[in-house]
This record gives sequence, structure tokens and C-alpha cells, in this order.
Amino acid sequence: MLEKPKQPSQRPTSMVALSLEAVIFAVTDERPRLLVSLKDPQRPSIPSGPLDAAADPTLERGLRRWVQHRAGLELGYVEQLYTFGDRDRRPDVDERLLSVAYLALVREEQPSPGAAWIDCYDLFPWEDHRDGRPEALEAHIMPKLGRWAGRNEMRLARVRETFGVPPMPWDAIRVLERYELLYEAGLIVEHYADKGESPPDDLGTGTPLAYDHRRIAASALGRLRGKLTYRPVVFELLPETFTLTQLQRSVEALVGLRLHKQNFRRLVEQGRLVEGTGRFSAATGGRPAELFKFREDVRGERPRPGLRLPGR
Repeated sequence: MLEKPKQPSQRPTSMVALSLEAVIFAVTDERPRLLVSLKDPQRPSIPSGPLDAAADPTLERGLRRWVQHRAGLELGYVEQLYTFGDRDRRPDVDERLLSVAYLALVREEQPSPGAAWIDCYDLFPWEDHRDGRPEALEAHIMPKLGRWAGRNEMRLARVRETFGVPPMPWDAIRVLERYELLYEAGLIVEHYADKGESPPDDLGTGTPLAYDHRRIAASALGRLRGKLTYRPVVFELLPETFTLTQLQRSVEALVGLRLHKQNFRRLVEQGRLVEGTGRFSAATGGRPAELFKFREDVRGERPRPGLRLPGR
């Protein structure tokens, strides 16, 4: 991963502190949502908490404990994401801080006071391609990246590959690479905040988070998008029963792309990921749609029971 440039620290770094970061996603009304802490409303942050070294038998158990206590959420699916430990990433912490980040998936509930759900695409407006290439990408980001790259062939190649400049395809999984390229090019608020400088007013690159938390969120979104193709994690975000349209719209919300309806349903059927309940929903506004549920047996039938994503 690209290490962010930092000004030399005058603080001692012989001591190390540990925190647990919870990157918690939900999908609501066809929007991917991220839980944030509003300790500083101007710069929301990913919820973080300490490990109780004496009482918590594992890091994950510690994470679940303090998320339940602080945010009022009982986590379901959890996996360790990455450990972030760049020097000076938290100026409010005297020690060098190592943050063990976890990706968690839940169905959205009202969190405790001091926490809120925000739209992931407010953080990453260039990532939602469900209605074509976003205006923020075409009107603001690509022209500025072009000026940054200039005639430097290496930079131009990185821009083409990372942002899917035709004939290069758009790769939805490369969320972190796009964020880090924007950071390097000086097109992200955090680029300036890390140097103690005021950012330009016309960046147009989304809502910043505190510290390096938008980088952590980008890592988690990319991991989740990739995970969909080989693990049935999307069902952690759905109610117990759902229509195939709800399933498709949830996947589209996460990957930021529209999928071909017939191809998607064919892949779901071939993968035997769901089974009908014999009940129907009249909430679709048209002909009642059958309700399905996740078929748990698929976990033991093959090692990679995910959704191969068809093209748009």
C-alpha cells in the first residue's frame, strides 16, 4: 500500500498503542451505508475502541463487546481487514498507534447517540456507476488527474488503469488504489489535513473522514466488493426473506454497477444460492414477487459459494 507522506514527528515513538476499528456496512433503500462516530461532527470517524487485554480472549470478541456497548449494535458477520500502523496517523495519540480494522456487515438499525449512518458514495462519489460514469468523475476528477499526470507516461498509465479510461475497463474492486492515487495527486482533503494545510475549495472528491479513516473505509469497500464473488456475504445485509429484485439491487448498491437482470438471475439459479419459500410479496407495486431465502447448505457444497457478477 502507498504510504502517506508525513512531516517528521517530534514525539517519541518507542511506545505502541493498539485500537480496534469497526468498518460496519449496511444496505438500505439501495444505498450502501457506513456507520460513523460523530464525536467531531465536522470530521466523522470510523468507530474505534480499546482492547481489554485482561478480559477479551480475542481481538474479535473485544470488537464485538465495545461495538455493542458504544453503538448498541450486535454484529453478525465480522472478518479482520488489515492492520494500519503508519507513523503519525493520529496526532491526538502520543504513542505510535496500530489499528486492527475489521469489516462487519449488519442490517441497519438506529445506533446509539453519537453515531450515525452515512452514504458510502458521499465518501467516494467516483465509485457509483449505476447511472453511468459519475459527474464528479468526469467534470472534476479526470481533468485534474490529467493535469497532474501531464506528459509523465507512468502517471498517465496509472490513471488509465486505475480509473478505467477506455479501452481499459472499470474495475470496481480497485477502490483503495483510486483513493490513494487521488491522495497522491493532492485531490483529497486528507492530503492537506495530514500536512496541516488548508485544502482548496473546489476538490469535489467527497466527504472527508478523520485521520486516515477514509483510507480504511476504501480498503473495506474494495474487500467487500471482491468478497461478493466467492462468499455469500450479501445475504448478511438482507432480511430473512427477500425478492430476487431486492437481492440484485443490494449487490448493485455495493459494486456500484447495474447488472443484467436475466443473466444475474441465471447465475443465482445455477449457483443454487437461494430457495423459494412459496410465499409472495405484494410490496413490489406490480405482480406479486416470490420471496426467497438463502440456502444454508450451499456453504458445505463448494468452497467458493459467491456471486459471479455478470456485465451490465
